[in-house]
Amino acid sequence: MSVKGIVAGLLLFSSLASAQEPAQPAEFEHAGVLAAWKAYADVLTFGKGQTLALLDDGCTMSRPEWQGDKVKVTYDAVDGDNDPKHEGKGYHGSTIGIPSSVNHGGKRGVAYNNQIAIVRSLECCHCKISDAASLAKALQWVIDHHAEHRITTVNLAPVDDQEHAEPVATEIDAKLAKLRELGIWVSAPAGNHGFTKGISWPASQPNCFAIGGVKPGQDVVILDRHEKVELLVPAVATSSSNAILCGSVMLLREAIEKSGYDWKQHGPDMASAMMKILQTTGVKVEDKASGQTFRRLDLVAALKLVMGK
Repeated sequence: MSVKGIVAGLLLFSSLASAQEPAQPAEFEHAGVLAAWKAYADVLTFGKGQTLALLDDGCTMSRPEWQGDKVKVTYDAVDGDNDPKHEGKGYHGSTIGIPSSVNHGGKRGVAYNNQIAIVRSLECCHCKISDAASLAKALQWVIDHHAEHRITTVNLAPVDDQEHAEPVATEIDAKLAKLRELGIWVSAPAGNHGFTKGISWPASQPNCFAIGGVKPGQDVVILDRHEKVELLVPAVATSSSNAILCGSVMLLREAIEKSGYDWKQHGPDMASAMMKILQTTGVKVEDKASGQTFRRLDLVAALKLVMGK
């Protein structure tokens, strides 16, 4: 091959390599995602073989990022069919799947090789407590089908935009308890109103991890926070914080499985143990507004703990 041909080939390779960009660069760097990709590039598959269930308000299935084999299965818990398209006040269009799962157009989510289960679970992600009925059906669907589709993680997307200092008992609670028993991760965004005395439902519920946010690039707590918040993740909205974390725990689960790490020392089930690992390895963040001390996600530190290097 001529020198010109070699140079052209190198330029093409460089162009292809640089075409793969993080879906949220500042957030991923701050959370240790980019460092994790680099450190474990030849070790982890970044989500392959795992399915993330997006329990959201419907999906625009024609979006290019959801083509091919990215979407493993769909279900509509509102209407009881398999078509998750928006039929009411749908808001997200399952854009919450971008930070965790996208692998299209040169953009990559945290667990970019995973698959997703799109489960339309209610009319609009800005919800009401009365939406518990259809959310419970969606969670039951995950319970019934998690083994079939290897659903390891659930992004419970809704927020009711209220300031709950205590749990609100509804039909979803028994479903959340069963999913925790099965070791399936379920987390939800805390909310985006700057509340300091409570967070949104369903994040307020037992057996659902409540995820808050810090400013990308700064360990400054923003948005809703309360003692129920288990972890902070850099993002401009807690729906994105939660999405990044859902991708992250898929990588952590794979690392635990590959390394044979004894996760039982951290909790009674896989999900609880992973949260404890993330808290232990996370960065301490003080929040004067709420008087709380939180931990912020440091994914590469968590992976190093379980991988031993």
